[in-house]
Amino acid sequence: MPTPGLDGYVEPWRKPEHDDLAELARSFFTKEVLPHAERLERQGHPDREHYRRAGELGLLGLSIPEEYGGGGGDFTHEATLLHEQTLSGEGSLGIPVHSGIVTGYLNEYGTEEQKQRWLPGLVSGDLIGAIGMTEPDGGSDVQAIRTRAIRDGEDYVVSGSKTFISNGYLADLLVLAVKTDTSARAKGISLLVCELKDGEQGFRRGRKIEKIGLHSNDTAELFFDDFRVPAKNLLGTEGTGFIQMMQQLPQERLVIAVGAVAAMQRALEMATAYAKERQAFGKPLMGHQNTRMVLAEVATRTRVSRIFLDDCIQRHARGELDVTTAAMAKLYLTEGQCEVVDRCLQIFGGYGYTTEYPISKMYADARVQKIYGGTNEIMKELISRAL
Repeated sequence: MPTPGLDGYVEPWRKPEHDDLAELARSFFTKEVLPHAERLERQGHPDREHYRRAGELGLLGLSIPEEYGGGGGDFTHEATLLHEQTLSGEGSLGIPVHSGIVTGYLNEYGTEEQKQRWLPGLVSGDLIGAIGMTEPDGGSDVQAIRTRAIRDGEDYVVSGSKTFISNGYLADLLVLAVKTDTSARAKGISLLVCELKDGEQGFRRGRKIEKIGLHSNDTAELFFDDFRVPAKNLLGTEGTGFIQMMQQLPQERLVIAVGAVAAMQRALEMATAYAKERQAFGKPLMGHQNTRMVLAEVATRTRVSRIFLDDCIQRHARGELDVTTAAMAKLYLTEGQCEVVDRCLQIFGGYGYTTEYPISKMYADARVQKIYGGTNEIMKELISRAL
């Protein structure tokens, strides 16, 4: 069955196949991954076996063509999976990056040989994918990256570093943004696909970065010191990397927006259930007008957010999602996530600030949503340019 909100809302693009996918995804996350949640938080990264199991179930690469092992669907299928992952409370697996972003770059810009070489492994979960844009000295200003790749015969020689790389601790395959022309800004950027192996000359992983949230999802530093990457691993042609990233960023921001709305829905459902059970001054919290008003406002914000998100998803599935609208979605929905989760946490009172209740984890996890994928300040700048 569909996963409606408390008001019975169901996505207009949803079909029976999405319902079946949602049920499969929900079962996988709740029965096979969540029982290991405490251990995964302690180790600071997901289990490789869970990626492989997701691949076995057909949950990876849902929008990748069947000839490469994928599901042959579109972004509505990816959105269904990501919605269920967030709604279940599972946050270790970096599927939003692995399937929502990395596979898209390869499918869109890869040669036939590159697709045949890498996509099946990503779809099966035998390979874990990541994307390397952010550097220690810069994040949202992609044009200012310093990691360079100098052509040397049949290889590129890569030197530099990347930080805050989601999936970086486990990644086998990295779509890496580099400068192939250090004298240019945007036109000097290219994308290389790096096959990462620990102990390989010129490459090393740094520390797993300690974060205030998302503790079970690995985020790492990556260092390159004359690391050789075959020239055949170039995505597209030299100097087109910035354009490629700009073309793919709307989907990346939509991926973030899907998680934001699912988090709103989960927080609302948890807070509503708690308000009906928790007694205060001789009656349930729901019996107090202030609690009802807060939940009414939160429910309205969540409903409006779902409708906006679904419009964006439909536009993207038709190939019509523009940069400005994607920026609006990322801005409005992540701001909404942080607001909704905060207001729902307040309903839990002191318990909301303890790790006993999942709402506290949701509060910590939400904050980064306004940062990665381009900070919300950058989203405002992008939107303003279209006015």
